[in-house]
Amino acid sequence: MSLRRDFIKIPLVLAAAGGLGLTGLPTLAQSVQLLNVSYDPTRELYVEFNQAFAKHWKAKTGQDITVKQSHGGSGKQARSIIDGLDADVATLALAGDTDALVRNGGWVRPDWQKRLPHNSSPYTSTIVLVVRAGNPKGIRDWDDLVKPGVSVITPNPKTSGGARWNYLAAWEFAKRKYGGDAKARDFVASLYGNVPVLDTGARGSTITFAQRNQGDVLIAWENEAYLLEKEFGAKFDVIAPSVSILAEPAVAVVDKVVDKKGTRAVAEEYLKYLYSEEGQDIAGKHFYRPAVSQKAQAKYAKQFPKLDLFTIDQAFGGWDQATRVHFADGGSFDQIYTRKLGSR
Repeated sequence: MSLRRDFIKIPLVLAAAGGLGLTGLPTLAQSVQLLNVSYDPTRELYVEFNQAFAKHWKAKTGQDITVKQSHGGSGKQARSIIDGLDADVATLALAGDTDALVRNGGWVRPDWQKRLPHNSSPYTSTIVLVVRAGNPKGIRDWDDLVKPGVSVITPNPKTSGGARWNYLAAWEFAKRKYGGDAKARDFVASLYGNVPVLDTGARGSTITFAQRNQGDVLIAWENEAYLLEKEFGAKFDVIAPSVSILAEPAVAVVDKVVDKKGTRAVAEEYLKYLYSEEGQDIAGKHFYRPAVSQKAQAKYAKQFPKLDLFTIDQAFGGWDQATRVHFADGGSFDQIYTRKLGSR
């Protein structure tokens, strides 16, 4: 795994061949290009998936395809699309970031989440803790992250979707254990008091922890944690906390772009293929939890710990409410972090 931060593009190109038409569609050009704008930890997943989809599309249509990837913090990526980045598909970290594409310029139609199975989340994940080999600070659960002398690495919730999942998982743990939102707020404030740096995205935080050797514990996407363990072996241990959040990364066609470019058919097929047996198997291979394929779920079940998982709707009333209360300008995160900066 090559750990690189912020924006990258990984082109996948197959040799050109003659185009064939799909039933009910105009004759296809010899080749087509898509841009998948995604969040940090999906780089490796989509490198393999793009290769599989290119073969599928070629066999189905005779048409060659180039898929380019762009990665960064999910909120930052959503803003790039709003500012005009020509994404054919957005495969972001959370539905709230896709909803921002609806509200800010109508890039995506409001019904986007009903177009694909499982609320347009072909794979799920959760949030876990990564510690250094031997777990020298004895970290077992969320409450260990607020102890004096524990350095916590997590990205910025203002720019990173993964960071928002991290924040909300910690908040709900504290709310359940200590009772009420006031106690949860104090807990999360103490946690961020132990955070020395906020990277813009999840992969940036992984680099800070794994390659720059900062911090005692990394709050991470489950797939990112196991990729670290796979690459670095005995250097890191993954800790499953007592409770965590069911993370549901969302995928959507960027309607305004595909209608302008004439790429709707291939973009829709691209996202549908994430639900195919091959797409679901690739998700599991890269440590995402397959959402719909029972075969893939059974194949990869042993690599995922059984966790007490709650959903964003159950604990926070959905992304609109969670964003308004916690992540909007002046929300709870801003108040907590302003207080931290003021105490320095």
